[in-house]
Amino acid sequence: MKDILSDLNWRYAVKKFDSERMLSDAQIERLKSVFNLTATSYGLQPIRLVTVQNKELQQQLVKHSFEQLQVAQASHVLILCIENTIDSEYISDYFDLVKKTRGTSEEILNPFKKMMIESFSNKSTDEIKEWSKNQAYLAMGTLLTVCALEKIDACPMEGFDPAAYDEQLGLKGKGISSVLVMPLGYRAEDDVFADFKKVRKELDNSVIEIT
Repeated sequence: MKDILSDLNWRYAVKKFDSERMLSDAQIERLKSVFNLTATSYGLQPIRLVTVQNKELQQQLVKHSFEQLQVAQASHVLILCIENTIDSEYISDYFDLVKKTRGTSEEILNPFKKMMIESFSNKSTDEIKEWSKNQAYLAMGTLLTVCALEKIDACPMEGFDPAAYDEQLGLKGKGISSVLVMPLGYRAEDDVFADFKKVRKELDNSVIEIT
């Protein structure tokens, strides 16, 4: 059985990628599917994934990433985004998909659908945005774990200018906003951070057991 703890110890936030090594199309397709299968609250998937594989564009994004060169060095850059609008139409579309996929009757679905529409209509725009961002973090955690299992290096980033990314990538026109960035590829041989020991609390200080 694969030792997931060994893989998670192998993983680290890469500080320098080998810009000559590229991920295969199959690897990227697999990560797209992983993203699509990640858990989200209510199953609503208020998140979208943008993939970038364009060295010129990646270099342009560095200035919007607090000069973090990993964005340019990486094989691919994943941008995790949230939907700008979660309204009754979006929720209704979700329940239409449930009905189509599972064959569940409207009689069963409608009470839950009505409850969700009422719940979201009572939330502010900022509350919905914060809720959506939480789903993006769930997706990033899933992606980071699978990357470790697949021996794909990654660097999760919050340090970037979302508005500048949105402008550069034309995301507003797609109805989405960037919230997280994750360059992918293979670590450079001279990235000294690869050999650093992980700094973690002892389990007794990290986990509380209640029996």
